Amino acid sequence: MLSSRLSTTLLLAATCLLMTADASTETLTMCDDSPSVQRLGCDSGVIRVQGALYGRTDRETCSEGRSSQQLANTRCSQRGTVDTLRRRCDGKKVCELNTEVIRTSDPCYGISKYLQTNFTCFPAFHQFVCEHTYANLHCDVGQVIEVYGAHYGRRDRSICSFQRPVSQTQNVYCSRPASIVAQRCNGRNSCTIKVSNAELGDPCYGTYKYLEVSYTCLYPQ
Repeated sequence: MLSSRLSTTLLLAATCLLMTADASTETLTMCDDSPSVQRLGCDSGVIRVQGALYGRTDRETCSEGRSSQQLANTRCSQRGTVDTLRRRCDGKKVCELNTEVIRTSDPCYGISKYLQTNFTCFPAFHQFVCEHTYANLHCDVGQVIEVYGAHYGRRDRSICSFQRPVSQTQNVYCSRPASIVAQRCNGRNSCTIKVSNAELGDPCYGTYKYLEVSYTCLYPQ
């Protein structure tokens, strides 16, 4: 029994070391009212947001052209920013956003703010599954599923577009988190989800959609 537990512990430790070694971390900063878009992207793996700040914690970041009064408050942070980014970006290979999307309140009136995001590119299985088909998530024997992120809608015209009229693929501003995938699949060795409006909701009527899902396989503790 002790030998079995020791083997499992060593295997878990080796898995964690391997996954950490493969991950890369990056921090992006975008000034408030910037016309540009913050783009989180992974050449290898998928996005996992580790931390996010909308506000101000120092006097140097995004300080060019700002008055001393606009930089005075360095204890300014909007609540819930990291949760918003995780819902929008976790499990994707690319995620684009600006402060208009993130800003839900003004945490410090009169202060020049910025969005700072810390994310990791984490190894994962990554799938696009077209509407009216089935997403099949599965792991090797002894492993269980952990879903990093799942989104249903359309953010790209080319994915799942074969023989579809333009009217069904032109809306690329249509996506919502599909939390039901994690609810049904986490902790199981395999899982099947029907990709349909009935199962996942309809974020954009008349658009042919797809499920983007990322997950990994872990040995249960």
